Amino acid sequence: MKLRSALLTASVMCLPVLPALAQTSAPTATVPVPATKRVTCLATTASLKGQDKRDQLQLCLAQARLDCLKQAIDQKIVGEARKSFIKTCVGSDAPEPQ
Repeated sequence: MKLRSALLTASVMCLPVLPALAQTSAPTATVPVPATKRVTCLATTASLKGQDKRDQLQLCLAQARLDCLKQAIDQKIVGEARKSFIKTCVGSDAPEPQ
């Protein structure tokens, strides 16, 4: 029983070290930046044209903003921090390309 307990303790103590051991040896490797929801919306509407593209893009961005707002509410973010969080979550406020 003592041996089992000792092994469990040792394995739990080694857990924080595992991610460092799993990293590649190349220090110049770039970390991919997750695409914002705006970029995802633009990509999904790229094949559409005209009013269909504008409509679908508007719906997608509204859903993305709603998802980000729900996330901010769950995390209890309020005031200016919430505005900033939503802008960061959705993506930039630049006008959509036509």
